Amino acid sequence: MTNPIINHHVGGQEFVGESERFADVFDPARGVATKSVRLATTSDLDAAVKIAHAAFASWSRVSMTKRVAILFKFRELLEERKGELAAIITEEHGKVLSDALGEITRGQEVVEFACGLPHLLKGDYSLNASTDVDVYSLTQPLGVVGIISPFNFPAMVPMWFFPVAIAAGNTVILKPSEKDPSASMWIADLWKEAGLPDGVFNVVHGDKVSVDALLENPDVASISFVGSTPIAQYVYETGAKNGKRVQALGGAKNHMLVLPDADIDLVADSAVNAGFGSAGERCMAISVVVAVDPIGDTLVEAIHTKMSAIKVGDGRRSCDMGPLVTKVHRDKVASYLDIAERDGATIVADGRRVQPDGDADGFWLGPTLIDHVPTTSKVYQEEIFGPVLSIVRVKTYEEGVALINSGAFGNGTAIFTNDGGAARKFVVDIEVGMVGVNVPIPVPMAYFSFGGWKQSLFGDSRAHGAEGFRFFTKQKVVTSRWLDPSHGGLNLGFPQN
Repeated sequence: MTNPIINHHVGGQEFVGESERFADVFDPARGVATKSVRLATTSDLDAAVKIAHAAFASWSRVSMTKRVAILFKFRELLEERKGELAAIITEEHGKVLSDALGEITRGQEVVEFACGLPHLLKGDYSLNASTDVDVYSLTQPLGVVGIISPFNFPAMVPMWFFPVAIAAGNTVILKPSEKDPSASMWIADLWKEAGLPDGVFNVVHGDKVSVDALLENPDVASISFVGSTPIAQYVYETGAKNGKRVQALGGAKNHMLVLPDADIDLVADSAVNAGFGSAGERCMAISVVVAVDPIGDTLVEAIHTKMSAIKVGDGRRSCDMGPLVTKVHRDKVASYLDIAERDGATIVADGRRVQPDGDADGFWLGPTLIDHVPTTSKVYQEEIFGPVLSIVRVKTYEEGVALINSGAFGNGTAIFTNDGGAARKFVVDIEVGMVGVNVPIPVPMAYFSFGGWKQSLFGDSRAHGAEGFRFFTKQKVVTSRWLDPSHGGLNLGFPQN
């Protein structure tokens, strides 16, 4: 029996295009391909851009009042039916249903933030800057914007960008991960139901061919990307070379610094939740716990005890952690355990021995805890992107901060302590973009902006918040002088559009 084919969504309808290349879409908990996704050619992508470009001419002139109404409708439909989307995410990504629902909720916060577009798009006005001369600024949309999103958050990460882009008057080409493409198709249908005009939100599936086509198409004004650091750097450099505005969020190696006065029970819960939620496939996951002497042994024992309660299995069942997204990714993550053993680390809990509540062919790797990890090991230096938690021991707070600051990444970090002075000093001293104080995953709310430092962010713009609206708009400043006043006649009613 042939698996169903997922085509593109362009101009408000299914779009097939000319491509005959396909990729398998797996159910990770069963280890079987259940669908095929069509991978676009350059011509397919260019055709979608033309449609989006035509739609921009009218959408960019739609009043803020009407745009807000459509955004509110999309938000209400999403709230009513997010269980459907969560089931799609679990089927194709593998994360448990509760985690999928949490992902949608965090994405929905950006939709709600974007509903405040009339305030967020306001300009400034200076009366009589010179004699009878006024100066004011206004913001206008960019045009067609491209979004390239990763597999680990097929709903939330696209929602970091497209609500703001659409609210600002742009049209969107979303290139989701080919590993879990169905969430984006469901979202496209929801936008249509909410009343968004055809061609404003489009989904084009693909691989590097589609990515390069987005980066090179002259009618694409900007690129928003989230993924690994090498690809983020490539996207940033290629997009910039082609004259595009680019925000490219890269990888991470997030540390949790634990001081001796910290609440060990809270730290253990936080490390387990932050390290193994979504099977560790999070750019904000804690992957390294830095224990300051003398708490290392106590902390490792507490984390190991908490881990034993995690139930691994099919996300549609009553489980805490699901499989990894593909067999290739599962095997790559598992290979780091061999590296750890060769490098002299101690494997406290080995996820390769997990007995899951799920099909034997699923892409399983249980929670893994590795102690005494050398900082020279690839296990410490590289982003593993799986359920592997490393313990590194240091003698002092200063040594811990220096260790974190010496890393190539600067995405997220956290400190656990009951010392307010130490926490405040850490917030100032640490060279990382998002910081938690007794909070293990410091993902900002939608009205702040998301993004790291160093190799975790390329470009100077972060996702959502005020920076998101600045990224998706261009400013125009007008200097004006009117010698004769005029008016448009009497109208005693309220303007409505």
